[in-house]
Amino acid sequence: MSKINAAITGIHAWVPDYILTNKELETMVDTTEEWIMSRTGIKERHILKGKEQGTSVLGTKAVEGLLKKTNTAPDEVDLVICATATPDMLFPATATIISDLVGIKNAFSFDLNAACSGFLFALETGRRYVESGQYKKVIIVGADKMSAITDYTDRTTCVLFGDAGGAVLLEPTTENLGIIDSALYSDGFGRNYLYQKAGGSVRPPTHETVDAREHYIYQEGQAVFKFAVTKMADVSVEIMKKNNLTSDDIAYLVPHQANMRIVDATARRMGLEKEKVMINIERYGNTTNGTIPLCLYEWASKLKKGDNLILSAFGGGFTWGSIYLKWAIDGV
Repeated sequence: MSKINAAITGIHAWVPDYILTNKELETMVDTTEEWIMSRTGIKERHILKGKEQGTSVLGTKAVEGLLKKTNTAPDEVDLVICATATPDMLFPATATIISDLVGIKNAFSFDLNAACSGFLFALETGRRYVESGQYKKVIIVGADKMSAITDYTDRTTCVLFGDAGGAVLLEPTTENLGIIDSALYSDGFGRNYLYQKAGGSVRPPTHETVDAREHYIYQEGQAVFKFAVTKMADVSVEIMKKNNLTSDDIAYLVPHQANMRIVDATARRMGLEKEKVMINIERYGNTTNGTIPLCLYEWASKLKKGDNLILSAFGGGFTWGSIYLKWAIDGV
């Protein structure tokens, strides 16, 4: 019997209309566009506005577009995994909300949280369900409303984040395509350097936690940057070596869009010129779990069946990883 691989057979992404520019941020905190661009590479980011508009809005828009594009009926879907660090609420899972809003009734759905590495962790999880032979259509969503946990009085973090959602459809194939290999890691010591202090069971919401602004992102920038540069590059090179890939074999690096300096360092270690790196951080900022599917969506028309892609990410926790996949479809 031929080996079953899990292949991406469709992709869609969505961002809100409102654009928060560096110029507007200059009126909110003590910063300048030059400072932001030189340290992050970010010029603008999309923000989800409106009352009771959560991450499920981003994910629902992405899944709706995906179902339409792939001519997939909601009742054909077997599983929905939503990678997010900003769920609509602690429970129920945002994946179940998205499923309900798009009419998916015959699947089971759950959330996965590995911070900015979550989309890769969810993609690997979905891969295994497909490879088991039991599931034929699995949707992986990467979505985050980072503006909901961003402190717009903190100039060190408010310049970084935006909102976005993306979704891919995984289906079985017996061709040498789809997800070929992965290397995923976590090290819990990183919980001390990048996290949200309150809102969980350790520090439930109180007047004290709200007044202390503990429901926003907390980051020790230098420690996170140092670890991210090393680990994202290391794991990307590792996946290349494991699969005997050279820089000439790779069509594109698809990196998590956290910081241009981290992306550049990873590409250099892999021996890739800039033309082989998917970069859209300037227009969207760090959308956490939305970054990699958003890149794939924007570059999909340029990809050819059989192209070798290396997906790479680093996130709070710390978490990091890389996935090697062979693109399974011609321009979509």
